[in-house]
Amino acid sequence: MKIHFTAIGGSVMHNLAVALKLKGYQVSGSDDEIYEPSRSRLAAYGILPPQEGWFPEKITPDLDAVILGMHARKDNPELLRAQQLGIKVYSYPEYVYQQSRHKERVVIAGSHGKTTTTAMVMHVLNFHNKKFDYMVGAMVPGFESTVRLTEDAPVIIIEGDEYLSSPIDLVPKFLHYKHHIGLITGIAWDHINVYPVFDDYVRQFEQFAVQTPKAGTLIYCEEDDLATIVSTSNQMRSDVNLIAYGTHKHEICDGKTLLHTPHHGKVPVAVFGKHNMQNISGAKIICNRLGISDKKFYEAIQSFKGAAKRMELLGQNAHTTVYRDFAHAPSKIEATIRALKEQFPHRKLVACAELHTYSSLSKHFLPQYKHTMQAADEAIVCYSPKTLEIKRMEPIDELTIQECFDHPNLRVFTNGSDLCRYLLAQQWQNKNLLLMSSGTFDQIDLAQLTANVLEK
Repeated sequence: MKIHFTAIGGSVMHNLAVALKLKGYQVSGSDDEIYEPSRSRLAAYGILPPQEGWFPEKITPDLDAVILGMHARKDNPELLRAQQLGIKVYSYPEYVYQQSRHKERVVIAGSHGKTTTTAMVMHVLNFHNKKFDYMVGAMVPGFESTVRLTEDAPVIIIEGDEYLSSPIDLVPKFLHYKHHIGLITGIAWDHINVYPVFDDYVRQFEQFAVQTPKAGTLIYCEEDDLATIVSTSNQMRSDVNLIAYGTHKHEICDGKTLLHTPHHGKVPVAVFGKHNMQNISGAKIICNRLGISDKKFYEAIQSFKGAAKRMELLGQNAHTTVYRDFAHAPSKIEATIRALKEQFPHRKLVACAELHTYSSLSKHFLPQYKHTMQAADEAIVCYSPKTLEIKRMEPIDELTIQECFDHPNLRVFTNGSDLCRYLLAQQWQNKNLLLMSSGTFDQIDLAQLTANVLEK
């Protein structure tokens, strides 16, 4: 097979390209910008484009397919050339489905927690040497890539994203996978740039639930109202296995979380927070459906450290801990802050959130953040006016952010240098730092910042 990737530099796109190269396919690609770690990984496998840019001459009649990334546009010259030649063009979720048509497909969806739940299932299956393929949105300890596709794995574990599939494929990604086992962690409005109306956003999950096949399984968090409504609506059929889950029983003792289990005693885990206790419950049900007993699940979950950038420990000393998290939507920010406060109730918390996505930078959406940072002793919001210019969005000012978040101790920064100076001027005795963003905090070196904070 000869496959070309248009917009190969994307997070999933470059990992899919590597997975196909490892499968023995001929892989080529193009992109007008490729950043780390994509650049190094593509180079390591000999598929880094020699030049950045779009090259329609790469689209030749002998290609079996072109995989189009969301970063490309409808008028991309490579796309137009492929259409002219009649070459099949796939979005990457379409192509992942093509690669897994004969496998049992497990798809984990939801506005929050889907990456971590997917990673938990992967960790448990890997711990017990089960053979499976996967696609997940972040690096997971113990795995060399975020995508694996093989010929002989009987099952594939997929993180199901509700965002659109490509510029010419305006279907939510998770609908392409056609799950046998589906899970919805929770639903909270996000991606306002493609779902400007809340009901439109919820409707995508309704379609996901309805898509559950005869004798298939739909799992949902019963503590999330929308996930419950969507999963148990009248549209659901009686021939679907409907399974609810909630927050796993647990306790926090001396900063450690212990799961309460009916037959296996108290089980220590490295992750914490209510949402992670829900994620554990959901992951256990999936693993049960795949033949993993409760005993084997609890044995494996103890060594799960989390996925990259999901409540990731950056560093700690005797009196300060620094975490970073991918949280950017309102529900994610609120849950992440509360989780840290519950885990370290006797320490003050400085929580810093970067507004980076279309939704978080929209004046229409910003009121959704009201009181989401209330559990933090000090709240910081960081955003870049340059990002607003690049995204061609209406400017926002500090007063607007202050009013929308409505936190008594909120500070606003518009560049990373000022933020770093402020953080390093603080006293960090008996105080934790939480950094939340799907971006880069204006290219801050988080490892160096962490080291400097821990020296205080």
